[in-house]
Amino acid sequence: MAFFDLQIPFFKPVWRRCVLIGICLLWSAFEFYAGATLWGLLFLGLGALATWQLFFAGWPDKQR
Repeated sequence: MAFFDLQIPFFKPVWRRCVLIGICLLWSAFEFYAGATLWGLLFLGLGALATWQLFFAGWPDKQR
């Protein structure tokens, strides 16, 4: 089990994946706007990692 494994049955619907990514990216924008560059970069990285895992890495063949 990976530390940041998002390939779980909860995220099967596409709308849940988009909401998670949207929250990360909007929070990142808020942090940049507030002047907190470190937190902005952190949430931007989380959004990028979530995008990679949920849309580009592919789902496992078997469900857990």
